[in-house]
Amino acid sequence: MQAEPAGSAPPARAPACDCHIHIYDLARHPIAQADAVSPPDAPWAAYRRLQATLGLERCVIVQPMGYGFDNRCTLEAVEAADGAAVAIAALGPGTPRAELHDLDARGVRGVRFMLVPDSGAIMTWDMLPGIANEIADLGWTINLQLDGRELPRHEALLMNLPCALVIDHVGKFLEPVDPGHASAQSLYRLLDTGRAWVKLSAMYETSRSGPPWYDDVGLLAKRLAHAYTERCLWASNWPHPAQRRRPDDRNLLALLDRWAPSSQARDRILRDNPQALYRFARR
Repeated sequence: MQAEPAGSAPPARAPACDCHIHIYDLARHPIAQADAVSPPDAPWAAYRRLQATLGLERCVIVQPMGYGFDNRCTLEAVEAADGAAVAIAALGPGTPRAELHDLDARGVRGVRFMLVPDSGAIMTWDMLPGIANEIADLGWTINLQLDGRELPRHEALLMNLPCALVIDHVGKFLEPVDPGHASAQSLYRLLDTGRAWVKLSAMYETSRSGPPWYDDVGLLAKRLAHAYTERCLWASNWPHPAQRRRPDDRNLLALLDRWAPSSQARDRILRDNPQALYRFARR
């Protein structure tokens, strides 16, 4: 396997957004560290240092599954970001309307559904339609992580969601698929609705070819960046939980220049798409 170089990402286009990070503040919100790949201590201050290195200004903080439905760590980081971050929370069905509106005012913009098999999910497929109905009028998203090979099975349900859908990690195909594969075609049909987005992120979790270019997953990422520029988001997935060998974040950002067809497309992916989807204040 090729070694991963220290990347040389070009300066990000301001105000660029990292659309999927996690905050683990183990001093304030402990999680038992069971082994070497347990989430590291990754407080907001540490991510801010990475932001400065990469030239990023905004981010979407996604609730870690290790904290379950306790969103305090994520919400505290959003508050510390002072308008430069929004959150994807973990919420069960039947959350009171007053609480939803309060969370919206505090920067929540969606609900996370982690439905990869054997992931210890706290959400289930049967919860998804009801929660989607509860959040639709707020302009929130369903943030979905699944094995992309299951997309054809769930396509009809996802097509009929009343709110926006964001699919993690280039579809998170647990076995990388060719861009012409039937499950990739299902992803394209969802994007064709104009109500779904996909994150170009965490290809290292599923790639078999490995760094520095993750070419097997990169084939699909490049296809998406070219054909669905207006439906793509970029993310680092910092601090890369469950990875024994964590990737170089500079290289992950540099991959976008390899995949996207032009500087205008990269601006759309890094800045314009997240600004519209997550309702950041315009600058």
